[in-house]
Amino acid sequence: MKKKILFLGIHRKDRSPSQRFRFEQYLDYLEENGFQCEFSNIIRAEDDKVFYGAGNFFGKLGILMRSISKRWKESARAKDYDIVFVQRECFMLGTTFFEKRFAKKTKLVFDFDDSIWLQVVSANNKSVGFLKDADKTAKLIEMSDMVFAGNPYLANYASKYNKNVKIVPTTIDTEEYVRVPQEPRDRVCVGWSGSFTTIEHFEHCLPALAKLKEKYGDKVYFKVIGDGNYKHEELGIQGIPWTKKDELKELSEIEIGLMPLPNDEWTNGKCGLKGLQYMALDIPTIMSPVGVNTEIIQDGENGLLADGVDEWVEKISMLIDNPELRETMGKKGRKTVVDQYSVISERDNYVKHFNELLSKES
Repeated sequence: MKKKILFLGIHRKDRSPSQRFRFEQYLDYLEENGFQCEFSNIIRAEDDKVFYGAGNFFGKLGILMRSISKRWKESARAKDYDIVFVQRECFMLGTTFFEKRFAKKTKLVFDFDDSIWLQVVSANNKSVGFLKDADKTAKLIEMSDMVFAGNPYLANYASKYNKNVKIVPTTIDTEEYVRVPQEPRDRVCVGWSGSFTTIEHFEHCLPALAKLKEKYGDKVYFKVIGDGNYKHEELGIQGIPWTKKDELKELSEIEIGLMPLPNDEWTNGKCGLKGLQYMALDIPTIMSPVGVNTEIIQDGENGLLADGVDEWVEKISMLIDNPELRETMGKKGRKTVVDQYSVISERDNYVKHFNELLSKES
């Protein structure tokens, strides 16, 4: 008989990068290896505009009440599952009420891939920020039977509250992530992919990009994916929104991928996803030397690390000027992803960790 796992997330499938790259892409493999997987989210596609928009208190209240009802019913039948897997949180407010109900009745696995113990509330939801709990992450870790942490920095934090912590890197499905062939062109595309919430990270590169535009003129152009409202007229940038359908096509236009980050507590918890996406598509990648980025990139081999305006200019220039280096570094980057940060490299660990948990006495 198959062992049953209930995966809980806030968002629908293919909506949240954390869910997509940390458990959604493993569901089929788990099904093939003795697990029956069920997925439940609480924010529907038609809720996005209300939930993330400004105002509309009663609309948000309706989403909240429906979500409470759904999680209440699921937690009432928690014994139907061998494992309940919570990605970040199963409910959008500060309470751990539902996770506690699950934990009392079955095995609980908690997964996180950011420094989510820090208080970060979107601008449009600051009016309900008081409902957040700064200690929620620690409480979830403490009550869990097993914790999946996306990198050693996060694992170190989790280990303060739980002895059963596994480092599980964020991974790419390299069978899906294959570069879309591009028509030859006489300009080099330097690009960044993210979202409207992380566009400030991209802007750390603006002084360097301005110098590159002055140096290379029309030989280079810049692309921003993920924030359709972003504009930078001097650099000729008009951002485009992210869509799952066009993701690989849009990313494949990029010839040099950028992942700039400030060095702070939040960014040290990052799991390098943007860089891994570029690398999986044979795109030579330049990252800030922050957190796990220094583990992913061996500077000058499978990618480049850059810190400070002059170094960003120097290393992007190196790749602009050398198509052969772009090709060889891109291939080495993809190999790194396939070997260490892919679904193929990690999928058996998911099976092993879940079986290990179920083999322990309740």
